[in-house]
Amino acid sequence: MVLWLQYRRHPQSTPNVQDIKRISEMTRPSELEGIESTMEVTSIFVPAIVVLIFGWIAFRHRRTKQEIAAKSIEPEALYELLKLKQVKLYDVRQPLDFLANPVIIQGAIRIAPKEIPERTMSFARDQDSVIYCTGGDDDTTKMVLGKARALQFTRVKILKGGLDAWNAKGYPVEPYTESFHLDTAI
Repeated sequence: MVLWLQYRRHPQSTPNVQDIKRISEMTRPSELEGIESTMEVTSIFVPAIVVLIFGWIAFRHRRTKQEIAAKSIEPEALYELLKLKQVKLYDVRQPLDFLANPVIIQGAIRIAPKEIPERTMSFARDQDSVIYCTGGDDDTTKMVLGKARALQFTRVKILKGGLDAWNAKGYPVEPYTESFHLDTAI
């Protein structure tokens, strides 16, 4: 080790073959074995951690999809519930989506996603409710469902396929004539 430090401090001096052999013999057992064992441990644990992280992400993604599927309602079922007046319906599309298609399902109440906490303070938490967005499986729907859960709403469903699926079935919509802000903050 002393020889190695000597050459390290004085780069102009050149070690001879015998010095190199002595340096490698001196450093090999103690220093390199520690490095090798560290590399072995790292080569086992790093892939294991990566697999765990990806597994956790896949699990959460699958759980979210299952929850959305369990909390979804088909357009036909919603249509029947609306005819019987057994459900409250909320349009929670983002303002830009709403601007592109300014219609609303008959009987729905428009609530911008960012206004949900304030606008729903007086709502019954156990009321059968359905929310819808443009496509039904977009990020806004997931975010609104999360907000509803956080606000202790227990009986909220999502219109499967959203407004697009409702329109594809030919169910009634009406023009939305009230003013709204294009603020897209969530």
